[in-house]
Amino acid sequence: MAMIDEYLTAMLDRGGSDLHLITGLPAKIRVHGRLEPLMEEPIDGELMEQLLSEICPQLRWEHYLRHKDLDFAHEIPGVARFRSNYLYNYFGQAAVFRQIPSKILTVEDLKLPEVLKDICHIPSGLICVTGPTGSGKSTTLAAMIDYINVNESKHIITIEDPIEFVHQNKKSTLVHREVGIHSDSFARALRGAMKSDPDIILIGEMRDLETIRLALTCATMGMLVFATLHTNNAPKTIDRIIDAFPADQQSQIRTMLAEALQGVVSQLLCRTSDDKGRVACHEVLLWTEGLPNTIREGQISNIRSIIEGNKAVGMCSMDGNLMRLYNDGRITANEAYMKASDKKTFANLINDV
Repeated sequence: MAMIDEYLTAMLDRGGSDLHLITGLPAKIRVHGRLEPLMEEPIDGELMEQLLSEICPQLRWEHYLRHKDLDFAHEIPGVARFRSNYLYNYFGQAAVFRQIPSKILTVEDLKLPEVLKDICHIPSGLICVTGPTGSGKSTTLAAMIDYINVNESKHIITIEDPIEFVHQNKKSTLVHREVGIHSDSFARALRGAMKSDPDIILIGEMRDLETIRLALTCATMGMLVFATLHTNNAPKTIDRIIDAFPADQQSQIRTMLAEALQGVVSQLLCRTSDDKGRVACHEVLLWTEGLPNTIREGQISNIRSIIEGNKAVGMCSMDGNLMRLYNDGRITANEAYMKASDKKTFANLINDV
């Protein structure tokens, strides 16, 4: 067993999700959203290099030393997979390892909104799954891809950096491609995917203008495109996509997005009221007749009204679901306030406590 695997298994034994290593500091783990020490002894530079290099393929290690950043997946067979991020900081080498569940959880396992199953049957367009880092976007997407894999015969191409969940072919045929190994970039992998007769493309992250533009192009060519963004709700997601482009291109992008966007699923993880875990909270925006015009005209403030007026078809707001979780006793008023977009209602709840 590699030395780092001892740290990782110790983290798992304590219910942790992330392992943080920084030269000169003790190892820390994240448990239910909070960092706590894994051990007392600091890690010196020599030990850090040994921990990181032992599990890293030689070519990728050379890439890390040259570029100072590296993402790849590490697996402890029979235990778990981890998304590994190597970096340099002021103190020297550092790394973060995030657990990828070994079992792909289903929509039912995760207690996701039932409307996500309906989204999986959409024939084409862009579906954005959004949320901050560590909010479970990849886990939710994996559940949706698994649902399609079980129920439909599709050709699905995933493009990730690194590959996280590995799906076994069921009804569908899946092709997993990793940026840095199977392609030089998300954009190049997307161009290749466009020529590979896909029904569905999953993009691990829309990081740059070219990737966003190609994702929109694929979505308007008749493919169903799933992509992630680090935004907290539907209006911010639309703004983020448009604002990523120079001002003279934004009108064209609004038009493309208005034609392509079929839904936004935003996800936050909230600490439970008993402080023993976290619960997911969702906002769901779906296509309606009024959505394309709202996007084209830049009236993003109307998105809230679209969501509130279409709850019957499965749409829901983040603040509405936060209130539901609070009323059910699953989260505290303070947690709801911290995660809410409109703080006023939740401020009153805190004052009433």
